[in-house]
Amino acid sequence: MLLLFTVHQTYAQEEAVFKPIHSIGLNIGHEHAFSGIDENGKKKLTVLPYWGLDYNFQFARKFAIGIHTDFVAETFKVEKNAGSENEVVERSYPIAPAMLFFFKPTEHWSFGLGLGGEFAKEEDYYLTRFAVEYGTPIRKGWEVFGVFQYDFRWDAYDTWTIGLGISKAFGKKASHE
Repeated sequence: MLLLFTVHQTYAQEEAVFKPIHSIGLNIGHEHAFSGIDENGKKKLTVLPYWGLDYNFQFARKFAIGIHTDFVAETFKVEKNAGSENEVVERSYPIAPAMLFFFKPTEHWSFGLGLGGEFAKEEDYYLTRFAVEYGTPIRKGWEVFGVFQYDFRWDAYDTWTIGLGISKAFGKKASHE
């Protein structure tokens, strides 16, 4: 009985120890604007290539914060959701950083919600971002991940993004070494 209690206590203490984890990632994918405008001035779904640069700090076993920045690699036109009807705005290579708070129910899944902005030479917009990520460890702190996110640009337009990336974690021993 004493031996079982000792083993249980040792295991419980090892489980309780958590070391903070920093990670940096790079992803690539496509951003989809629902209210894109084609060269003839007609509304259409516009698909835009993007790069993403992500930094995360996991401060607890199930929670993390991060700065996720998207770089759209094109100039495009969209119709605004709010304001005057049929107002078309041009966006030149916008950059959209957002501070996200993540809930990580498992080692692989992350659900994030946060605020940020989209910056382009024409005009800047505030945004709310919702993200879902699934990551699979490779080895020595490296991970491959998929991301789906939805951005609500306030008084402007909405987009959804799908991407694939790779990240490197610092501060913990990788399980696949």
